[in-house]
Amino acid sequence: MQQPRPLALITGGWRRIGGAIARKLAEEGWDLALHAHRPSTFDAEFKAQLEWLGAAVFPVSGDLDDPAVPQQLLGEVIGMAGRGPDLLVNCASLFRDDRVETITPEELDLHFRVNLFAPVLLMRVFAEAIGAGETGGAVINILDQRVLNPVPDQISYTLSKQALHASVRTLARAMAPKVRVNGVAPGLILPTADYDAEQWRRLESVMPLRRLPGADEIADAVHYLATARSVTGQTLFVDAGASLESYPRDFVYMGR
Repeated sequence: MQQPRPLALITGGWRRIGGAIARKLAEEGWDLALHAHRPSTFDAEFKAQLEWLGAAVFPVSGDLDDPAVPQQLLGEVIGMAGRGPDLLVNCASLFRDDRVETITPEELDLHFRVNLFAPVLLMRVFAEAIGAGETGGAVINILDQRVLNPVPDQISYTLSKQALHASVRTLARAMAPKVRVNGVAPGLILPTADYDAEQWRRLESVMPLRRLPGADEIADAVHYLATARSVTGQTLFVDAGASLESYPRDFVYMGR
């Protein structure tokens, strides 16, 4: 009897880094439950591409600010796929700009709800949903290279990601041997409208490796950790060496 393809639940799995992870896992033989904040983000063309690669794709949505959503998401995935996921990738995050002078209780609370509380609660219900098979399950938290050398910008975001980074080792120990927990910390990956081409080239030159990583390299790291059965409690920095440096500001303010 043919074994079913393993199933991955990826929050924020429809675009940018999450989309790259979804594509890589589809290529490597995984089925996918892709989460979005709202159903309007579902992309029929992207879903068709993943299905062409052989993946069954199960769209799910929910506001990660709501503490009831993690349990709801797992229930929907199990209902649609007929089984719990083997892999959880916590990729969705909230990123807003604030500084010490402008930080508010509301922004702190919101960032921690989305970037820390939701991933941790998802990990709990994920562990409850997987069976007691030999391989167990795996969690990969998408972090940020700044967790080692922070900048004074986006304080609420940075603090929430630093907390999620710290949780990798703690939860890897707490959830062993049933679940492996690891992290991937990207550097500057994909440009937004805030950057122009010349600034992007200048930022490449300040990286230790004189290049910027691609989203496909983040996806490669996720795939490795998803299948590395003896690795837990680790964070891979895929950042062209950015975490080795201490930059004065967030990259969007540099190289202009």
